[in-house]
Amino acid sequence: MKDRINNNTIKLCNCNATMALDGAALGKALGSAAPLEVHTALCRKQAGAFQQSLSDPDVVVACTQEAGLFSEIAEDAQSDVKLRFVNIREAAGRSTERDKATPKIAALLAAAVLPEPEPVPSVDYKSAGQLLIIGPSAVSLDWAKRLSDGSVGQLDVSVLMTRREGGELPAERDFPVWSGKSVSVSGYLGAFDVEWSQANPIDLDVCTRCNACIEACPEGAIDFLYQIDADRCKNHRKCVDACGKIGAIDFDRGNFDRGDSDRGNSDRGDSDRDDNRQSEHFDLVLDLSAEPLIRVPDLPQGYVAPGNDPLEQALAAARLAQLVGEFEKPRFTRYKERICAHGRSGRSGCNRCIEVCSTGAIRSDGERVVVDAHVCAGCGGCATVCPSGAMSYEYARVPDMGLRLKTLLSTYREAGGEQACLLFHDLEEGSALVNAVGRHAVRGRLGLPARVIPVATFHAASIGIDTLLGAICYGASQVMIVSGSCNSDTYLSALEAQMFVAQTILNGLGYAGEHFKVLRVDASNVLRTDESIALESMLWNVEPAVTVAETASFHLAAEKRTSLDLAIDHLARLAPAPVDEIALSAGAPFGALIVDRDKCTMCMACVGACPASALQDAAETPQLRFIERNCVQCGLCVNTCPEEAIKLQPRLLLTAQAKTPLVVNEAEPFDCVRCGKPFGTKRMVDNMLSKLDQHSMFTGGEALKRLQMCAECRVVDMVESNDERSIFDYAKGK
Repeated sequence: MKDRINNNTIKLCNCNATMALDGAALGKALGSAAPLEVHTALCRKQAGAFQQSLSDPDVVVACTQEAGLFSEIAEDAQSDVKLRFVNIREAAGRSTERDKATPKIAALLAAAVLPEPEPVPSVDYKSAGQLLIIGPSAVSLDWAKRLSDGSVGQLDVSVLMTRREGGELPAERDFPVWSGKSVSVSGYLGAFDVEWSQANPIDLDVCTRCNACIEACPEGAIDFLYQIDADRCKNHRKCVDACGKIGAIDFDRGNFDRGDSDRGNSDRGDSDRDDNRQSEHFDLVLDLSAEPLIRVPDLPQGYVAPGNDPLEQALAAARLAQLVGEFEKPRFTRYKERICAHGRSGRSGCNRCIEVCSTGAIRSDGERVVVDAHVCAGCGGCATVCPSGAMSYEYARVPDMGLRLKTLLSTYREAGGEQACLLFHDLEEGSALVNAVGRHAVRGRLGLPARVIPVATFHAASIGIDTLLGAICYGASQVMIVSGSCNSDTYLSALEAQMFVAQTILNGLGYAGEHFKVLRVDASNVLRTDESIALESMLWNVEPAVTVAETASFHLAAEKRTSLDLAIDHLARLAPAPVDEIALSAGAPFGALIVDRDKCTMCMACVGACPASALQDAAETPQLRFIERNCVQCGLCVNTCPEEAIKLQPRLLLTAQAKTPLVVNEAEPFDCVRCGKPFGTKRMVDNMLSKLDQHSMFTGGEALKRLQMCAECRVVDMVESNDERSIFDYAKGK
């Protein structure tokens, strides 16, 4: 049927003839039996053509600008059509190379009609609107009054004053007010825990605001915030007498001393400086402190820290007012403890996921890590840096992203495109910045090069080495990543470290040029043209790099090491300059082990510690074997070895030996002196005998002989022995 691709109806529009769309060429590239119809004003005079397609089950509209209008038309028609939208105008049609853009447009359309990935599990939140406002007195009380009247949502407001900076407590007790210092905040939307120290002598929970203390204080150290100014107070305690039986004033509370005024002090502090800690639970937190109490690049949902800007404060308050009810978000990661290299047998190994996490959602829990899915912001950096694949990203999964890249690149190539450059960007700042490059392609501006194919992903930090090398195997000349919202130095360093390893491998195999790069552009304000001009300049100045002569047919797998094996084998087979080995830098996820045979006692502790089955023992003989391609260079074996006999050697071995068990040490077996069965190594038994022959428990020959028996014979010998000595036969202290 005309205009149908992969069971999807395609609606094309050249936007008032400002794009050169070749319906015949696009139809051919996408396998259509007929040319695709190109409209000129689908959102205006030709809207009827769109309405006619609403009886079809799946429709893809090559326009994102008017997505709202088309969705409204479908809703008004009470159509059950499934609408999808793809941007071809800014991505391809608006460029000085628009006449060469047909392969890219075909690729974008082909990717748009792919089946939707399987949904990922979700994480649930529940917020009843209990809001805590933290900050200086005047601004906190002012916002509390505004938000407690119900005009901006159903919020149950409380205030924690951290500094005296003017204002008065309201005449009516409409909301709880506390004062405190050394504030700590943890948690997420619907489950925040807040702790603070009550340092001021006046407890606002108990205070009746009767003004007796204000009247009694001769220094005027108490104002209508009902807090005592330590710098003015002379400690005569007349306010205590005035308070009387109410008992709201206690000078023994906290560290209230002259010179310890709360004016200008930091809201943060040493939470252990006194025992007078208080805590409460809240659904939402509006932090008006000069510096955020939670200092991570990605703040948890339900917590906002707008600083001192009144406009930002108003916007933050409006966002919080919308966070009342029940919500859900994707569970972004999946964790396989079995292959995690974090720890074994009490020894520490890899901490990369913990170090890169921008929200503090990942923590160590003994020999494994724990991910708080409610705190996780979905950056995917943990999966990117994980060498074993124990942490994987689910939004989108690597197989789904791989299928998308394979579709984009194969369609682009078959339509005549060359030297494709994939441009990854996030869905918000990065997307707006990439679109701005195309939108501004007038009056001397260039737009996106025809070979640059934008690829949207939830977060740029999720693009790992398996995806990078897989894209090259599928025919990409280069992979670029727009930093966008991924401006944390931790993220950028992690991405660039992955790219460095991938680039080292490609250059080592003779693939010349720069294949990977993070384009560091500030995307926080796309209304300024400077950033889009900078990105445009970067893209036009990138020289194409050498890619594979034959594209790969494999699919990227859910298992990271499987994808890497497939990609490396493909790249090595087609290498312009084949080599057997590529030297890598420390921290690379590939490498060998150097075992000092003189130190190694064949205790096999390293075998038990290895999470990747790179180190193995032999069933029939005392041998330590090593499969290099399995090794993730986590260092657990190095940290576990009691003899310090193992060192890491980062490298990529490309011969068949890399996947073959290699004997790195072996020893003469020791046979049980009773039954003759081998049960250990001669060296290990000899070492044990030499260390224990002077011990009081082994002074008799029978005891030492028993050490030379296998486990079964040792038990039998103890049962048969009539003069077996026990612990009670030895003098105390010997």
